Amino acid sequence: MIKDKMRIIVVGNGMVGHRFIEEILEKTNRENIQLVTFAEEERLAYDRVQLSSYFGGKSAEDLSLTSESHYQASGVQYFLNHQVIEIDRANKSVTTDKGETLNYDKLVLATGSYPFVPPIPGNEQPHCHVYRTINDLEAIADSGKSSRVGTVIGGGLLGLEAANALRQMGLETHVVEFAPRLMAVQLDEGGGELLRHKIEDLGVSVHTRKATECITSGDHCRYKLVFADGSELETDMLVFSAGIRPQDTLARQSGLDIGERGGIVIDDHCQTSDADIFAIGECALWENQIFGLVAPGYQMARVAAAVLCGGDGAFTGADMSTKLKLLGVDVASIGDAHAATPGAQTYTLSDGLKGVYKRIIVSKEGDRLLGAVLVGDVESYPELLQSMLNCLPLPEQPSVLLLPPAESEGGHSGAAMDALPDSAQICSCYDVTKGQIREAVAAGCCDMASLKSTTKACTGCGGCAALTKQVMDTELAAMGHEVNNHICEHFAYSRQELADIVRATRVKSFAELLESHGKGLGCDVCKPTIGSILASFWNDYILEPQHIGLQDTNDIYLGNMQKDGTYSVVPRIPGGEITPEKLIVLGQVAKDFNLYTKITGGQRVDLFGAQLHELPAIWRILVDAVRNRSCIREIGSNGKILCRFNLVQIWCR
Repeated sequence: MIKDKMRIIVVGNGMVGHRFIEEILEKTNRENIQLVTFAEEERLAYDRVQLSSYFGGKSAEDLSLTSESHYQASGVQYFLNHQVIEIDRANKSVTTDKGETLNYDKLVLATGSYPFVPPIPGNEQPHCHVYRTINDLEAIADSGKSSRVGTVIGGGLLGLEAANALRQMGLETHVVEFAPRLMAVQLDEGGGELLRHKIEDLGVSVHTRKATECITSGDHCRYKLVFADGSELETDMLVFSAGIRPQDTLARQSGLDIGERGGIVIDDHCQTSDADIFAIGECALWENQIFGLVAPGYQMARVAAAVLCGGDGAFTGADMSTKLKLLGVDVASIGDAHAATPGAQTYTLSDGLKGVYKRIIVSKEGDRLLGAVLVGDVESYPELLQSMLNCLPLPEQPSVLLLPPAESEGGHSGAAMDALPDSAQICSCYDVTKGQIREAVAAGCCDMASLKSTTKACTGCGGCAALTKQVMDTELAAMGHEVNNHICEHFAYSRQELADIVRATRVKSFAELLESHGKGLGCDVCKPTIGSILASFWNDYILEPQHIGLQDTNDIYLGNMQKDGTYSVVPRIPGGEITPEKLIVLGQVAKDFNLYTKITGGQRVDLFGAQLHELPAIWRILVDAVRNRSCIREIGSNGKILCRFNLVQIWCR
């Protein structure tokens, strides 16, 4: 051990363990600290929140949160592929499965959680997976190559993420859920029902109220799920996503206090029953609660780092509200989503035509927001969340909160920002408050780039970007600066306002919107912006004559522009399944046009180095091959073929 330095060993290098290390590295008095971390996987921390994007083409490197060179430059000692199997509390040392033993002054357990696999007979057979790590995703992708049908057991957040992965692989996808609805923890009956309809419209079959009794050999597929009600479902592969359990085995073996249902017991300082051992993230149990989101884990990491560096810090719980996109469907849940508070009142807006469901839960007196459920339209999430967290007064008619901001009484921006206290947390990833943003603006941060650099707001998950900008704009206006949120000289509206207009008036083209709400001819700013809005709401074919002029370079030319001005072409190969004939066509294209090739994380063949004038010829060869049924895998009975951008539509007759 380095003399006069306090050695802190971090067991686990996931998102929370890595955040703890970064918190320590940012401390001004860290010179007297030596950091050591053990990672069970062969790679350092990566973004598990964005794990499903691996099937969308992102690589393990794209998801990485750090690098070996960064740790080396920062003096962080790291051990990959090392599982800590023993803690000797008496001698203050840890031992790994590789026989490595190190002493510690302080120990931080960031062991996270493990996937719960229901004890169903047959669950350990080949092609049965969990959805937790990049290695898991690689195994799922391998199974997908020899599968036609994939099934996810579990209809919660991770289960629907896994279903999206199977769908992206081109598999017939099923979701099996024991509860009566999807996302039963976060959504009420109305929200869960709309989410189900939207997901089924995408081609994913949903089976609720199903208890799987066993997994046997199938008649037409590899396996057969036998349910308690006597029904059956055949599938070629399975992904279990039925919840998580705290990874507390190491702590349990070392004699630390463990909760009745698992989890390492911690106090407000994230200390365990041993004052020299801390626990953070999903392995930690605070006030009999396990927090399964990354933001509470980050808060624990900040607290533990502050305490270990001699400062003040206390973990006092965390809000479990969440906003996300599942299989392209926007979903949000805030606070008491099930109206469990005695005397709670509810207001509901359900628009089946537009695919929108909103429900707010208010106190018995009608003066305080307790919770909300949003499906299909989550634009009001930031304002509703802040209203709930800060007990802001509600309008005289709370039902107006169900309306889009532009249609409610005066919107949500100005007055709502003034009502927020300076202590209101705007960015949960980095614990940035409204007061800190105001101070940064007063110190000269007049744009989002400088504000992000100074406060780190919006640099985590990015979900707070809109609210952060609102706070900045409100403060700039209060200081006498002119704040103009118009997207350009042709439209006197912000992007959000234009989206509201398109949604409310059902405008379907740029020309129509320009005539009714704009002026001039448009420009390179408003055209792609409005093109994106139109595509988001109406999902028209974007290369139709009325849309093509709005697209950016990549969408117009069906390729990704590279830094050197060339393009890459990425034909879609669902699940990586391809025949020799299909490979020959791709190889011939690469050879004829002298293209560099590689296999992407999403099991596609990426062809690099194409010149702009070569793109039509390349796609013509690929399309002609499709017509001859000899190239890219045909999807569905009608043979609809999609490139990565889902733009090329060829119908095999």
